[in-house]
Amino acid sequence: MAYRLITQVVVVGSRVLGRAFAEAYKQAAASSQYQRAQQKNGNSTTGRASLTSGMTLDEACKILDVNKPADGAQANMEEVMERFKRLFDANDPEKGGSFYLQSKIVRARERLEAEIRPKMEQKQAEEEVKEGWNPKIYKDR
Repeated sequence: MAYRLITQVVVVGSRVLGRAFAEAYKQAAASSQYQRAQQKNGNSTTGRASLTSGMTLDEACKILDVNKPADGAQANMEEVMERFKRLFDANDPEKGGSFYLQSKIVRARERLEAEIRPKMEQKQAEEEVKEGWNPKIYKDR
């Protein structure tokens, strides 16, 4: 009699867990598909969290205490790296700092780099186009 009760509890419990895992998988797949569609359409993730760092641009700027990236990306990147180094060293766990804060600082830098790097590359490409291609030609005598 007791074995029937135990078997029934195990079967019902496995059904509940199976359904829960299946539902969670469906939600994760739908969320992933939605994110891919948003990126494919070219919608910016400025307001939302980035897929890689899980941090918004505003949050990253607040953590490192810098302004949002603008056209002067090179100057902004130097400021980001300066603030990153100072805050990262100040929160070193060996010096009594927090590993959690250190990881947040790293993620903030990564998020800002992801935002600034394409702008810098585009700016460099535009400069190369303006300069044109001037190969050095050597003539034999």
